[in-house]
Amino acid sequence: MKVELVQLDGRDGDTAYNLERTLEAIHRAAADVDLIVFPETQLMGFPTQDNIAAIAEPLTGPTLAAVAQAVTDKGVAAVVGLAEAGEDGHFYNTTVLITPDGVALKYRKTHLWASDKGIFTAGDRYATALYKGVRVGLLICFDIEFPESARALGQLGAELILVTNGNMDPYGPTHRTAISARAMENQAYAVMVNRVGQGDGNLVFAGGSAVVDPYGQLLCEAGRSACRLQLDLDMALIGQARQDYSYLAERRFELPGQQVEHPGGLRELILTTG
Repeated sequence: MKVELVQLDGRDGDTAYNLERTLEAIHRAAADVDLIVFPETQLMGFPTQDNIAAIAEPLTGPTLAAVAQAVTDKGVAAVVGLAEAGEDGHFYNTTVLITPDGVALKYRKTHLWASDKGIFTAGDRYATALYKGVRVGLLICFDIEFPESARALGQLGAELILVTNGNMDPYGPTHRTAISARAMENQAYAVMVNRVGQGDGNLVFAGGSAVVDPYGQLLCEAGRSACRLQLDLDMALIGQARQDYSYLAERRFELPGQQVEHPGGLRELILTTG
């Protein structure tokens, strides 16, 4: 599978600008790319309590529809983040996997960073889906600092963990360490795509988008400027990494929650509450 990491600087609250950059990146993707990955909340930037109601959109909204059309026209898949207006009246920090057939997978951030709280509601489940025969799972930024998040995807069979990131200074080294650990612990590929540049409130985004193999080895890493990286993932390496031992098979307990198998290859682990 050939993946392209699109590390961009975004504008908080400027959907039109961010969407234009997203569509341009999809249009410019090489013909042999299978999957394009963007940063956290790529389409709207990071909202505030004052503007979240104005900029958040449902998954059926016009912004995601434009991305879906670009994906269909290009014949590629994209992983992109947005501020979602949920059907339940809550707002979510959401990442979706869009293929030419539509939204194949959605994930609502379960671990809210300090600036997420009071704006977004935490998600209540993890999920994986099949894309071109590869079982894919999604995480968002702060999630990767919790081993259980990636383990939930591993428990759901993930072979490729995709992380949309909005990590800022001084925490860049934290995520560089975490993404390698999460790949190694689950013997899966991990792809993390971060934002760069200046954000609201004097934030400086750390870049460092990366791809890590199932042994936890760093295959490529971006700097601190906007860029595009492409890499072919040898999926046979997953079987090799799991041949002599399997962390999933050797673990002494499973994460709690209701595991649900849906038609079409979608798997969910619905978190236990209460």
